[in-house]
Amino acid sequence: MNATLDKGSARFVASACPHDCPSTCALEVERLDAHTIGRVRGAADNSYTAGVICAKVARYAERVHHPGRLLRPLQRTGARGDGSYREISWEAALDEVAEAFQKAEAAHGAEAVWPYHYAGTMGLVQRKGIYRLAHAKGYSRFQETICVTISQAGYKAGCGRITGTDPREMAKSDLIVIWGTNAVHTQVNVMTHVARARKERGAKVVVIDPYRNATAEFGDTHLMLRPGTDGALAVGVMHVLFAEGYADWDYMRRYTDCPEALEAHLKDRPPEWAAEVTGLSVQEIVDFARLYGRTERSYLRLGYGFARQRNGAPNMHAAICLPAITGAWRHEGGGALYVNGDIYHFDMSLIEGHAMRDESIRALDQSRIGAVLTGDAEALHGGPPVTAMLIQNTNPMMVAPDLNVVHRGFMRDDLFTCVHEQFMTETAQVADIVLPATTFLEHDDIYKGGGHQHIMMGPKVIEPPGEARENHYVFRELAQRLGVGDRPGFAMSAWEMADETLKLSGYPGAAELTEMRWLDCQPGFEEAHFLNGFAHPDGRFHFAPDWAAIGPAHAVMPKLPDHLNIIDVATAEHPFRLVTAPARNFLNSSFTETPTSTKKERRPEVMVHPDDAERLGIAEGAPVSLGNARGEVALHATLFDGLQPGVLIVESIWPNSAFEGGIGINAVTGADAVPPNGGAAFHDTAVWLRPRN
Repeated sequence: MNATLDKGSARFVASACPHDCPSTCALEVERLDAHTIGRVRGAADNSYTAGVICAKVARYAERVHHPGRLLRPLQRTGARGDGSYREISWEAALDEVAEAFQKAEAAHGAEAVWPYHYAGTMGLVQRKGIYRLAHAKGYSRFQETICVTISQAGYKAGCGRITGTDPREMAKSDLIVIWGTNAVHTQVNVMTHVARARKERGAKVVVIDPYRNATAEFGDTHLMLRPGTDGALAVGVMHVLFAEGYADWDYMRRYTDCPEALEAHLKDRPPEWAAEVTGLSVQEIVDFARLYGRTERSYLRLGYGFARQRNGAPNMHAAICLPAITGAWRHEGGGALYVNGDIYHFDMSLIEGHAMRDESIRALDQSRIGAVLTGDAEALHGGPPVTAMLIQNTNPMMVAPDLNVVHRGFMRDDLFTCVHEQFMTETAQVADIVLPATTFLEHDDIYKGGGHQHIMMGPKVIEPPGEARENHYVFRELAQRLGVGDRPGFAMSAWEMADETLKLSGYPGAAELTEMRWLDCQPGFEEAHFLNGFAHPDGRFHFAPDWAAIGPAHAVMPKLPDHLNIIDVATAEHPFRLVTAPARNFLNSSFTETPTSTKKERRPEVMVHPDDAERLGIAEGAPVSLGNARGEVALHATLFDGLQPGVLIVESIWPNSAFEGGIGINAVTGADAVPPNGGAAFHDTAVWLRPRN
């Protein structure tokens, strides 16, 4: 079933973008016939998407109809990674997978099997159904840490829940602070509402980011701080807010926990202190604090990027303290938003198989996949080795941190892997069985916005190419072969599961939601602005968080907002701080296979400040290497003064094959768990840089 839209002679159908982006755009897809799409555009009548989508999704026909799509199941015939495969039937492929899982369980117990996934699709049925299979069989559970764990910990520490000001209120703001996200690259709809505020209200835009990216170019002011020092900036701003009378004491006494203690704590953290830590000037910090303090309708649009540091959680917490000091939450167009995840009330029990979940079974850390696969006892929680995996919706051989260790783990002779994919990714290239997967236009699913407030049904638009099949089909078929096919959910179609989940959650069913196209779940003003109280038992915003309630590694966390100096600091041996920022034309490892995206991105490059380049004898376009104890990466230099000396920026996650030496940028990033609750510090890496002959 599809909601067909009247677009003249063309037949457009409603859908939703499935990719790992908070925008989750409402789409209109031109269906040329049962197997072919044409144009893809944003839904103009959706109040958040507002007709705007990113260029890479607008070109989606290139990806759906790419000649490199996997079309039939494959079985490895040669050495792992040498590219030797033969086509087999789906029946034979699934039999092989089931037999390998049964052998792993017989040898080491069910925990030896680790279903591994992530956000290649954000659809609830196709992404999360892998949990149902894992719970039904008692396989090792999966701890999702690679993206949001750090930032959520910091935001929740202050506010108590992951919600905030309606993102459409940005259009009613007088000051918008885009902090730690390159929205032009990663959340294009944010810029739609920011541009409206600038045009209609003359709103000022401040961008806080370590380099002059496309979003910073758009802003009126760019605070180009050192990576990992956002908490120090926020604390320096707080000092000015208190010292110069911008703190709203009436608001704080009603809505916050300990404003007096915070004021006392800030006395020895003036802008001079913050300037020394951040590399910004004292005047930049003071000017920003005064602008923020005097603007009632000030909106913080907080991103994931600045929290991908080892001190990322307290950095996020420090930033979210600002509207609690000025009382910006009181005003329309004021407050903050990170994401809106907690406005939804989905009952995921059927999709994920909650009734079968056993909390005593170990949960392995997604970000620590290298350590898990190389037998690290701590990463394995003292349990058996992982000897069999089903991998969906992710490409860990390219996107996981500490990549050399990940590669060693996947090359083990005793590890069986089944990869269900749309393209022959790096991870698929080392698999024993490769299964062809559908794209979002070739199956049914439900989607929810992170950066906005809509839920949407994404019904099947076209038939899949070749023998590509949906994730849900794989769960069902494996469950039958593994003896758990009679458990709840495995006999249902994806449409039926979506329909039942929506109804269990108190939402319209799948057919009704398809006709509606989307449902606006935005809470009212009082709730969204926390004017009914913050989501802690005392109803107050917490300047002094209970970090112990958020994660086990809480001992190091600061009692009040501060700069926590646990980052991978630059040293004489590793004098540069590296940020691996997102590219405009790639999304993690998606779109790296499409020719237009790779042409626009050109090649792997590292941005180097001209002063650093001159000192090292590096010319524009010169081949260089960067590295540390974890690994070494070969790329080319581009000289750029839009960052501080001592900082390097590498945009995008290029395929490993794009780098000389065959290893990508995550060879140098660390996989150590970030306090208080885990996560990967992708933007917190100290490296050396040198010319390459």
